[in-house]
Amino acid sequence: MKKVNITTLALSLYLIVMSVIGWPGNDPNRSFTNYFLVIGVTLVVIILLRFLQIKRMKMRNKWKDENDQSK
Repeated sequence: MKKVNITTLALSLYLIVMSVIGWPGNDPNRSFTNYFLVIGVTLVVIILLRFLQIKRMKMRNKWKDENDQSK
């Protein structure tokens, strides 16, 4: 398994656990819109981080290939 997949999986599991812990169902004073907004923003950040990690890995491999060819 690649490091990108492990990181994404770990962050997703963390999000699920935190979502279950912070569930506002029993407390009528808490807002469901804030709850789902925080989950949505966190999910977007996890996806953005995944794309950035993949792009960084591709750039690193490209630089490594260029350095190997120049030697």
